[in-house]
Amino acid sequence: MQFQQLAYFVAVARTRHFTRAAELSRVAQPSLSKQIRSLERELGAPLFSRARGNITLTPAGEALLPLAQRILTDLETARREVAELAGIRRGRVRLGATPSLCAGLLADVLANFHTRFPGIELHVEESGSRDLIRDLGRGELDLALIILPLHSSDPDFSTTPILRENLVVASPTSRPSPNGRASIRITELENRPLVMFRRGYDVREATLRACRAAGFEPDLAVEGGEMDAVLRFVEAGLGLAVVPSMVLRNRPGLRGTPLARPRLLRTVALARRKDVEPSHSAEAFRRHLNEYLLTMSPEDLGPDLEVLISAADAGDPGHDLRGGPGGRD
Repeated sequence: MQFQQLAYFVAVARTRHFTRAAELSRVAQPSLSKQIRSLERELGAPLFSRARGNITLTPAGEALLPLAQRILTDLETARREVAELAGIRRGRVRLGATPSLCAGLLADVLANFHTRFPGIELHVEESGSRDLIRDLGRGELDLALIILPLHSSDPDFSTTPILRENLVVASPTSRPSPNGRASIRITELENRPLVMFRRGYDVREATLRACRAAGFEPDLAVEGGEMDAVLRFVEAGLGLAVVPSMVLRNRPGLRGTPLARPRLLRTVALARRKDVEPSHSAEAFRRHLNEYLLTMSPEDLGPDLEVLISAADAGDPGHDLRGGPGGRD
């Protein structure tokens, strides 16, 4: 049983409406519903009756509600007291992230963090990993979510790998799948029109390397797009695109076909400077990010995402950047 599940349960109990509860909780409605179902399975009893569209509490739900409210109240009190002691009721976090992470992961993390620490200002810079590391080195960012490996020999950076993700081939659901099978080989992209990201995207370089290693130059139908533009071009049928799996969430007009072995993988890491002591606010965000990832269910992660941190990593200051795990982006 997770605190977030109890919070979602209480939100639905108060609103008697799953969509409204999801909006108030700042989470996608399918994710909220999955967490409620997971909680019901764990408890072994339904918590809501959904007859004829009316949401009412079952006897099990009525028994759980006052206990859940008390637990959440105690948790919020504890968080407030700890935040005051740590001096993070006010502050600022300057966070950098790649476009795919902004589109796929960061929105929910930031929404939850803002609810937890409303007094902390959030400044987000969206750019490629190399630019983010440059800005981190200049002191313009506190933390950066980047893609490994980095081509940097600077010993003043450290990083903690947090996620490993498969790259997939995006195609429009309005048309047949690229090859009619559950996976696709990189060689099957030869002579197929591709939509390609602009220079500076890690996934662009990974795609070009994989195609050339397979013995062909990709046929670029459209080149130079940002993340949202590339996804829209694919939806419009201009071509296929190799993309991180997480960006296809909440994109019903697109499907993701996994690449057959050898797969294209990328490792996401949280980077910071070793020579700068993190502020209370930056440390609070780092811990919050770890907690968020550790509470994601298998349904939330899907088959293409793997969390690399453990509970012990909550206090881990990070690993040496040059020694971080490599692999393709």
